[in-house]
Amino acid sequence: MVEASVKSSASAPGSAHQGKPQIWYSADLERDQSWTLRMSDEAAEGFDKAMRHAKALGKPLLDMTSDDFPLEAASAEILHRAFRATQQRWGMCLLKGFPVHEWSVEEAKLAYWGIGLHVGVARTQNRASDVMNDVRDSGATYKSKNGRGYNTNAALDFHADSCDVVALLCLQPAKSGGQSKITSSFAMVEEIRKRRPELIDALKGPVHHSYQGTQAPGRAGFYNCPVIGSLPDHFALRANRKNTNAAQADFPEVPRLTPELTEALDLLDELAADPRLCFSMWLEQGDLQLLNNYVMLHSRTEFEDFEEEAKRRHLLRLWMSVPDSAPLPPEWEYYFGDVRPGSVRGGVRGSYITEAFVRFEKRQAERMNMPLKPGLDGTVPVPTNAAGEAHVAA
Repeated sequence: MVEASVKSSASAPGSAHQGKPQIWYSADLERDQSWTLRMSDEAAEGFDKAMRHAKALGKPLLDMTSDDFPLEAASAEILHRAFRATQQRWGMCLLKGFPVHEWSVEEAKLAYWGIGLHVGVARTQNRASDVMNDVRDSGATYKSKNGRGYNTNAALDFHADSCDVVALLCLQPAKSGGQSKITSSFAMVEEIRKRRPELIDALKGPVHHSYQGTQAPGRAGFYNCPVIGSLPDHFALRANRKNTNAAQADFPEVPRLTPELTEALDLLDELAADPRLCFSMWLEQGDLQLLNNYVMLHSRTEFEDFEEEAKRRHLLRLWMSVPDSAPLPPEWEYYFGDVRPGSVRGGVRGSYITEAFVRFEKRQAERMNMPLKPGLDGTVPVPTNAAGEAHVAA
């Protein structure tokens, strides 16, 4: 088995499975729907009340605290239950029922940011150091140099994002397509052990990836991060084949992939899409999808949009560090910045870290009681604009 704590897919459906995430196959998620939570009308109303309160205050997002987005008991309980689930049995949760149909896009962003203030520390996500991203087609190209998938309508390769939990709030689904796909990393490694056990060591060795232009100033454009972590009691896997291939294409100084590593990465790609392992779901308006990036890979299918701007597919994305996260492998520290359990880590620093973000990061880490290294990249970030304004995607 992958590790001592991993159960087979024959585990009894519906059991509590508290503690670490465990192995699952697509049939398990079909049979046991406990990974889906539906909030009550009372909880939904509580999120709306908190948004109205925050809107009346008119604070910039990075100046806000959870006090500015006060949650009533029903709302707080379901939100914390959903985020706790990412560190338990399934490694994920789908929380349904946010009243986004009653909100403008700006109100939804305000509410979403407020939600994040209750559960962890948001991470920057791109070259522009945005703390929240609009996942919608802006006409960009996915399979291009430094291309990112979130601003295209393309089908995405299976990958893990650079944070403890990736959170997606659906404002509008697509006209067609855009189906979310997830695969248990535990299950993929278990299948490799059964089929080609000699390839496991290759996935534990050095693997170089491109930052796709999102690195902090002064850093090289690539980094080493083994696919499978070395901690015996805390399974962790990180793969992003597009970025691995980009490092090979763009940086001649990067060590070339060995035949064994290429075979292993090819097999990971095959297994990630295998219907026996891969589970598909549709995100509906008001759904919040939460995924633990260390125990699963995710992707989505190509989609077609409506012509009307207001109906076009639109999700909001937060990358979150959470206080109950597991330790990460020591060999991942360069990329994630910190590997201690419950620490502030991950994200991509980009080129526009501001004083406002640094203040937010420190304040929020203290409020969540999460360890924080200065700047995460060994430096104290310096803002690149005089106003110290946050770069929040419009």
